[in-house]
Amino acid sequence: MDINEILRKKGMTKYRLSVLSGVPHATLNNICSGRSRIEKCSAETLYKLAQILHVTIEDLIIDSIKGVEPPQNTISFELFKSNICHRIKDSGDIAFIIETLKSNKIRQYYDKKQYPQAFYLLAMVDYLSREHRLPLYNAYNDMRKQKLADPIYPQSILALAKVMEDDSILSDSLEKAIPEFRRFNIAENEVRYVV
Repeated sequence: MDINEILRKKGMTKYRLSVLSGVPHATLNNICSGRSRIEKCSAETLYKLAQILHVTIEDLIIDSIKGVEPPQNTISFELFKSNICHRIKDSGDIAFIIETLKSNKIRQYYDKKQYPQAFYLLAMVDYLSREHRLPLYNAYNDMRKQKLADPIYPQSILALAKVMEDDSILSDSLEKAIPEFRRFNIAENEVRYVV
């Protein structure tokens, strides 16, 4: 979705968005005019804009990355994970669960064959549900029987394993992963402490 279109729909000016988000007006002008590509912006800038506009980071950049093969792209997946963790931090666990289930984003990602995103989001909802002793939402039981063919590791773990030349770091990371994530072959050990 084009940022100019979002601003038009919300009846918001670039100046107002700049003030509310803390993103410099010059940066917004460059993005809106096409002088700067929005998908090249920092995660922080994208996050600030998404928060004020009440959209996801993916919504902001989707038009510019069409035709690119992002689902398995580790960097875009790291950005996706960061966005999810920030949304939880900002809205709270229960509100996040409700919003995610109402939006049906899990099924949408799954239907688009964006399995890492679908499984990560489902794992997060299941994890938070367990933390709050809530029952699991049964509409995704078909997905809970599946997992990714290849494990997904955080960039930091991949880098550490490469530097140390020790693949056991990868298997240890997956073994110690939060159970809801490990079920889908995702090595996720920490979802609470995001900056």
